[in-house]
Amino acid sequence: MWREIGDRETGKIRPNLFANRIKWNRTERLQLSNHKDIVSPHKGSINSLQVDLTEGRYLLSGASDASAAIFDIQRATEYEGGGVIAKHKCIFSVDKQHEGGHRYSISSAIWYPIDTGLFITGSYDHHINVWDTNTTQVVVNFKMPGKVYRTAMSSLATSHMLIAAGTEDVQVRLCDIASGAFAHTLSGHRDGVMTVEWSTSSEWVLVTGGCDGAIRFWDIRRAGCFLVLDQSLSQLGRRPPILERSATTKVSTTKSLLTSPSSLTKARASQKKLANGSGMKQSSICKFPAKGPMRQRLHPGMLSSQDRATAHYGAVTGLKVTEDGMYLLSAGSDSRLRLWDVASGCNTLVNFETVRLQSSKPIQLATTQSSDLIFVPCMTTVKAFDVWSGKTSLTFRGHYECVNCCWFNFQDQELYTGGNDRQILVWSPSQLIFDEVDGPAHDQDNWSD
Repeated sequence: MWREIGDRETGKIRPNLFANRIKWNRTERLQLSNHKDIVSPHKGSINSLQVDLTEGRYLLSGASDASAAIFDIQRATEYEGGGVIAKHKCIFSVDKQHEGGHRYSISSAIWYPIDTGLFITGSYDHHINVWDTNTTQVVVNFKMPGKVYRTAMSSLATSHMLIAAGTEDVQVRLCDIASGAFAHTLSGHRDGVMTVEWSTSSEWVLVTGGCDGAIRFWDIRRAGCFLVLDQSLSQLGRRPPILERSATTKVSTTKSLLTSPSSLTKARASQKKLANGSGMKQSSICKFPAKGPMRQRLHPGMLSSQDRATAHYGAVTGLKVTEDGMYLLSAGSDSRLRLWDVASGCNTLVNFETVRLQSSKPIQLATTQSSDLIFVPCMTTVKAFDVWSGKTSLTFRGHYECVNCCWFNFQDQELYTGGNDRQILVWSPSQLIFDEVDGPAHDQDNWSD
């Protein structure tokens, strides 16, 4: 650590690289916090957790006793143990006794992405409520056709204020906060929709996972889904970076042209042949009609063979898009984790180590800011897997019953987990790093080099 600080001062390490190394070191040292404690007011299992995306300060939780609570995770309510342990009690909570409260279990609780003035809760009572944080009153209410499993809002959206809702109904509904009505519905799943997730690279792309085992990609500006993931379509490992691929393509093209001067003529001829419509092949995702007046690309969601594809052998219980939007992580009731290449729609065949996942309800996944680690609730534990190798990096044991949700705070590198034991646990980096503090003379020598 001291050596890295010295290299940063001398300019040997760039600021972003230095910050990423520090964050990675802190993440590797996550352990059950002995200096921060969240006092849960919930009397049922914790189903949803989220820290606000603007300040990274307020933690929102939803529980099966139909209550939702907000905590200030930066300013403690009181201290115990001589000021060592910081107790964080909820700022306020809403429950069944509240005038606009839910009657049954809250399955999803999310912040409005722009600020902390609004938050959204979805419940098994078939309702989605939009709450005003300052007045703790419901400002918009949506009546859904069935139990609400999961809700989501896009953090990139500048042109819409849509809440995507996955319910036990086969249709995904988009609720517009601005108008207080349904924008439209997305039809394609053959069973209830357990999980929904917006893309991190486009405000118009929505990903849904259903009880039918299908994962569908939607462009909400158009009718029908444009991609259905198929577990039988695979590629080995992650794609190389774009720059490397383009450089490799250029080198191979140059070599082929140098070796055979007639290759350029053949390439042009093949392009003309394709342009004329002859010799056109059928792709794995879309079909191109070889003859007839219509030569446009057919919508993949309309193809019967592709439309029946499944990503898991059971229900899709969890989805998480990486921060760059290039990969998708999915969890299923078949106790499988899969990493998907969004561009190609292929399963990357990353062999995640054996896990046991809940099958009766959706689970909330979390990733680090660099998306190198994914945190997965595995019954009574939470495991952190290396996204690219599938190996277990960390295992968190502290809950007495099944864990339902987790959230990783990018700002403080802290992990929050909630489970059926009604507890919200905080996992923080160890404050003192003895193996690096020991031997100060040696570190100072390295620093002065």
